Amino acid sequence: MENVNKKYLGAGLVCFAASLWGLDGIVLTPRLFKLGVPFVVFILHFVPFVFMSFLFGKREMKNIVALPKKDLFYYFCIALFGGSLGTLSIVKALFLVNFQHLTVVTLLQKCQPIFALILARLILKEKLGKNFCFLTLLAMIGGYVMTFEFALPHSTGSDNILPACGLALLAAFSFGSSTVFGKRILTNSSFITALYTRFFFTSIVTFVFVLLSGDFRYFSQVTPYQWLIFITIMLTSGSMAIMIYYRGLRYIDASVATICELAFPISSVVFDYIFNGNLLTLQQFMGAVLLVFAIISIGKTQK
Repeated sequence: MENVNKKYLGAGLVCFAASLWGLDGIVLTPRLFKLGVPFVVFILHFVPFVFMSFLFGKREMKNIVALPKKDLFYYFCIALFGGSLGTLSIVKALFLVNFQHLTVVTLLQKCQPIFALILARLILKEKLGKNFCFLTLLAMIGGYVMTFEFALPHSTGSDNILPACGLALLAAFSFGSSTVFGKRILTNSSFITALYTRFFFTSIVTFVFVLLSGDFRYFSQVTPYQWLIFITIMLTSGSMAIMIYYRGLRYIDASVATICELAFPISSVVFDYIFNGNLLTLQQFMGAVLLVFAIISIGKTQK
């Protein structure tokens, strides 16, 4: 009975964390669109890193120094792809659509498991599940219909849907690769060490991006309202959601977590309607259903 309760708890925590990500993509991050993308990503990682440093930084720095050099390389890859390029891509995508097609962008990011499994096959030599290629094709068709409906690829000047969707897929690839690299380092690191090291390395990488882009000028331009959004993200969909997610993942299988993570696109649709009044068209809804079905099936068949 206790194991059953823990499974329900785990599923609930993963669903809750995924819903927070949906809230972030639709309601929170787009409200920072007047700031530079590298600056936004840097602040979202650096401030939580400083906060964690006050709590357990001294202890974790000793753990980082003791890590094998190979693990440090994988941490750098996680920071570069998952923490930096992935986050930069999805934030830029959300900014480009200017509060339009936000649901499409967040749904396309759900292609992440496909990239993760392909890279796991290439890098970790893991076997792919049954009918993986066919289900991936279904997901691609669903993503296409959701983006362009039944028309040829296009991009109107006002909504930038084509480049935004391209960036969403780049984010999915980056987050997927980060998952694969993460499998390599968890054997030698506790969850807290992994979390702290990721934010530490990502803060360094994004600092370089901000330095090269000249975005430090935005420090003097951030309004009190924007600082409130930053703090809200950090306390909800940022580092807090990551901790909630991994806490829940301890009690459920990865295939179950994949299904629970669909709270992310579902909540995106709900939040996009509540806060922005946007709804998917019938064709986009059909594409979204096909995409979600393919992702669920991939999660069920993967051993």
